[in-house]
Amino acid sequence: MSPLDDDAFGPELRDLKRKNQELGSRNAKLAELLKSSRDNLNDLYAKVEELGEPASTYGIYLCGSPRDGEAEVFTSGRQMRLKISPIVDPAALVPGTLVRLGEGTVVVEACGFTPTGQLATMVERIGGNRAVVADQQGAESLVLLAEPLLTTVRAGDTVLINAAAGYAFERIAKTEVNQLSLEEVPDVTYADIGGLASQIETIQDSVELPFSYPELYAAYDLKPPKGLLLYGPPGCGKTLIAKAVANSLSTRIGDGGKAHFINVKGPELLNKFVGETERRIRLIFERARELASEGSPVIVFFDEMESIFRTRGSGVSSDMETTVVPQLLTEIDGVEDIANVIVIGATNREELIDPAILRPGRLDIKIRVSRPNKDEAKDILARYINDEIPLADSASTLIDVTADAMFEPRPFVRLELVDGSTEILHYSDFVSGAMIANVVDRAKKLAIKDNISGASDAGVNAGHLREAVALEQQESEHLPNTSNPDEWARISGRQGKRVVAAEVLNYWPIG
Repeated sequence: MSPLDDDAFGPELRDLKRKNQELGSRNAKLAELLKSSRDNLNDLYAKVEELGEPASTYGIYLCGSPRDGEAEVFTSGRQMRLKISPIVDPAALVPGTLVRLGEGTVVVEACGFTPTGQLATMVERIGGNRAVVADQQGAESLVLLAEPLLTTVRAGDTVLINAAAGYAFERIAKTEVNQLSLEEVPDVTYADIGGLASQIETIQDSVELPFSYPELYAAYDLKPPKGLLLYGPPGCGKTLIAKAVANSLSTRIGDGGKAHFINVKGPELLNKFVGETERRIRLIFERARELASEGSPVIVFFDEMESIFRTRGSGVSSDMETTVVPQLLTEIDGVEDIANVIVIGATNREELIDPAILRPGRLDIKIRVSRPNKDEAKDILARYINDEIPLADSASTLIDVTADAMFEPRPFVRLELVDGSTEILHYSDFVSGAMIANVVDRAKKLAIKDNISGASDAGVNAGHLREAVALEQQESEHLPNTSNPDEWARISGRQGKRVVAAEVLNYWPIG
């Protein structure tokens, strides 16, 4: 065609070319939509076919040779040897793993560790990968430990198990022993305890020397004591002493080591189910032995010991003591092979504890923690009244004022003894370390109130301390009522004749 002809048909030709491009683009889009629809249709066909396949079952992978294509799996209540699909990563198959079984009972997927199941308490390790566990009824089982537990689980831990498969999978963070005890080293030191110098010296000589000079004890063929009993009126520092012992031992052993302090509250051990209390005692001592085997001292501290280890045959708590006391005796006798375990008991009713526990070779060291006298009270006050808090006067002056107020003769109770004689107890007969700490706290609050009101901003003064002593004596909330006269004599720390009657004397309010 000549240029002239091309010019003559130019507009029509360009229009045809444009339409041709539009049709081509539309065809490409239609082809793309057709392919997408075909792919979606294939997916739907595949899903329909999957719906026709049998349901998947699950099992627990026990062992096997993943690279050889075979596995031992516990499923449907029995152990089976199954084939492994090539699509399964062999590294994902570790003992205890939950696996999915496809058509033909072939392992087609590793699903990790099961998140639910039965809870049990680990009693002890057996070898490297087995453990004895006990359920809530106390029935024991021997199970294998899944890989995550091999280096983390220990006696007393709560673990997730599949009893039928015989595997423990996971350690539950809150353990039964931790619910009953505290394993951290307390931050209480001997310097925090006032008025008990002789008791502290006795404990240091009997408990700490064996750890400080083990070679001398070995040379003299002398074994450290298994335990000691701290007894005396409440609130006088028995628990503080036990904590300070653990802290001091941690300091003495050095080399980055530390002592362990398992603090057991007596009443918390009690359980209404037969054999449950004994099982908990076994768990605590199993944990103590495990910690001691690492070479560190372990203190097992039983507070309020009389609440659970009473004299057998006393008829208290339905004679539960007939089984609980022998269990404790068995555990104490069993620590002789591990010299690092020390049992410390604390009580304000030492006469109620079974004598077998207190015989030589068990809790053979007995230390009385008495109520403080005036000088000892000043020593305790010095821990609380010092230059670390705002004071209106010198610390020594305020300490003397407080001690004078506490030990001022003020009749409180008249006791009638069995021989017909009487005895007057004063407020000073009931002073304790806990009461002294409470008095100082009251005085601090009074000083704060004066500071807020603008009456004074000079700190704690003598008036605050005298008023705090008066308020503490007026409340006397820690003292027993008159329904049991013997309680008055016992809580005051007095030893002597039996009390047959007690009368609270009316005393005018102070302050």
